[in-house]
Amino acid sequence: MKTCILIPAFNEEPNIGEVVKKAKIFGYEVIVIDDGSSDNTGEVSKAQGALIIKHERNLGKGRSLQDGFKYALMHGFEVVITMDGDGQHRPESIPNFIEKAKSSDAGLIIGNRMKNTKEMPLIRVLTNRFMSWLISKKVHQKVPDTQCGYRLIRRKIIEEVSLNSSNFEIESEVIIKAARLGVKIESIPIMSVYATENSQINPIVDTIRFIKMMLGN
Repeated sequence: MKTCILIPAFNEEPNIGEVVKKAKIFGYEVIVIDDGSSDNTGEVSKAQGALIIKHERNLGKGRSLQDGFKYALMHGFEVVITMDGDGQHRPESIPNFIEKAKSSDAGLIIGNRMKNTKEMPLIRVLTNRFMSWLISKKVHQKVPDTQCGYRLIRRKIIEEVSLNSSNFEIESEVIIKAARLGVKIESIPIMSVYATENSQINPIVDTIRFIKMMLGN
């Protein structure tokens, strides 16, 4: 499977270099979407071998992923793995996604952080559990961690799903619209690191955005 790794990043200079370096070990093309960073996110990523898609101003995670998906389609990738650039997602899990994709016909494979939440901030645990329950009900499939951005997406979804979200609600929009196509969704357990990352998610504001998006879909 021709595979690339997409990493949307905004002001992640302290972390992005190590993420790219470790992801490159597995031999896949790594694309960093530098979303209008005011620091050296793009330069550090490029120095570690990433291809850079540059936004001149901050457009949001949703727009960053949409631009990454367009690149993947144009260059014939069959599989896209998306992950965060803040160090929360461990690149060491990349082979686990690939192995799952080889043994499963799921079109969307999502990382599941909810089996071990002792390091996750409580507000995020509660938000994730609520959103995962709500979206699982909507799509009639069990998705234990709908808000996890570490996921494997097959080309069919990128080709056939029209995405509109510009912010973090894109994670939910992908699930809802993929399920509408009849796509099977599966999960794999992953470990996440919370010691160094500063989440750009506002649990209250972004939950409201998620609900608005769901009502529109």
